[in-house]
Amino acid sequence: MANGDRGHLWSGFWVTSLGTLASRVLGLVRDMATAALLGLGEGTVMDAFVIAFRVPNLLRRIFGEGALAASFLPVFTFQFQRDPRRAWQLLSVLFTWLALLLSACALAGEGICAALWWVDGRGAGSAELVGLTAAMLPYMVSICLAAQASAALQALYQFRWPAVSPVLLNVCWLAAVWAVAPHFAADKLAQAYVIAAAVLVSGVLQLAVQLPALVRLGFRFDYDWPASRQAFWQVGRAMLPITLGMAVTQLNTLMDSLIAWGLSAEGGTSQSIAWLGNAVNYPMQSGAVAAIYYGERFYQFPVGILGLAIATVIYPLLSRHAARGETAQIGVDLTLGLRLVWFTALPAGIGIILVAHPLTRLLFERGQFTADDAARAARMIACYAGGVWAYCAIPVLVRGYYAVGDRITPAKIGLVAVALNFALNLLLVWPLAENGLAIATATAAGVQVALLAITFSRTASRLAWSALRSTLAKSALAAALMSIGVVGLEHFVFTQPDPTRLQRAMQLSLTIGAAIIVYLATAWLFGMHELRLLFGRRRPGRDETGP
Repeated sequence: MANGDRGHLWSGFWVTSLGTLASRVLGLVRDMATAALLGLGEGTVMDAFVIAFRVPNLLRRIFGEGALAASFLPVFTFQFQRDPRRAWQLLSVLFTWLALLLSACALAGEGICAALWWVDGRGAGSAELVGLTAAMLPYMVSICLAAQASAALQALYQFRWPAVSPVLLNVCWLAAVWAVAPHFAADKLAQAYVIAAAVLVSGVLQLAVQLPALVRLGFRFDYDWPASRQAFWQVGRAMLPITLGMAVTQLNTLMDSLIAWGLSAEGGTSQSIAWLGNAVNYPMQSGAVAAIYYGERFYQFPVGILGLAIATVIYPLLSRHAARGETAQIGVDLTLGLRLVWFTALPAGIGIILVAHPLTRLLFERGQFTADDAARAARMIACYAGGVWAYCAIPVLVRGYYAVGDRITPAKIGLVAVALNFALNLLLVWPLAENGLAIATATAAGVQVALLAITFSRTASRLAWSALRSTLAKSALAAALMSIGVVGLEHFVFTQPDPTRLQRAMQLSLTIGAAIIVYLATAWLFGMHELRLLFGRRRPGRDETGP
């Protein structure tokens, strides 16, 4: 790795991580406020809002920061190195066609919502879901354009505004929850619509704040279809396989939510399923979709800060290696990325499992969010957290494939993961309720990582397996010692039967602080190279794939 590229990698990692951390912290505050406002299992408004928000958000991840960004970045990088004007023309063409395509999708979606409202709009749950979905569909247009602007900035090693812009969603959301929604205290559905309006405003702002940065880099809107046609179709042809490769976890979580919506009984009582001939009861109660949402929000915290941050900053570097024909160096840098992911994500996932219940009680148990809701959400958080190490590794591995021009293999493996998740969902949902859906998703993600890593090393560029095994073993042992310390604190030090909220906050802070200290101290005693990479000085020329 060249010194200049290495400098971009580390500076980009910290900028992206800190920006994502700020967004995730604000997102946590927003979820706390929303939980207090709408609750979890009382009624179906929160469940309907979660699914309605997932629809444009999934499209953002696919069209914006996911498949389109991944297929666009290497083409844009190649064009920019040859002729910056051609690169800006490609971006202009993509902006135009993306806006037209997404606007058409939004209009089609509004038509479908109108038809569903007409056919089956009398049920309260159906009306809430259809209405909120229709309200938030336009968000997909602005947020996907904003994500495309972020991809162009990241291709040029400009990470600040792409990292900061997601904060605006949380700011707008919180403003709606704290300043506007309380005026509709008697109507939860009206409060949900207020939040939906704030989501729409945030999409426009996220696009607007990034355009000046593009202009400063030389971007001028220059729609030249003949000059950009070949590059445009090159990006377009890569879209479908990249979508299947990159959006698997999001598709699996959406599948979890839809299954939870369809197999949840309303009113908190056991009911038989009419469309299955009343032969079996619903395996879940209302609130399952919201519980999945909170579980996902917690596992996305380390994924955004660690997995996506590393994948975001390493992908331009891998693309440059591929453009220069440095195939072996791709394996070296991908190994480094996986080691950093597992060094940080493994303890993060285990830590979330250990503190899931006290953390959920502290953050959410207020207002309409009851103690039973907190216990239910905590179980979901712990089940999803078991796959944090895999969720973080997937975006890094997939980008390795795309750097070497292989878009088909991640898609095939992604289809295997989706099929496995669906089968496990049906197998586990009746004995384990919504917890089974989370366990299925975590298991499918682990299998996906194993298949991606083994196949890449065999067919594309060899990974340093000895270094990966060393990192995984030492990280697991350090995390085990960390777990012993956390359990010891909870059982022998923090024994007060009914602590106040302030005392719970202090205990949780001390627990998390002690866990971090134990893990980092153990890593230091083991001489783990990843610790020096993240926090210490690196000697020039040192082999970064070494243990």
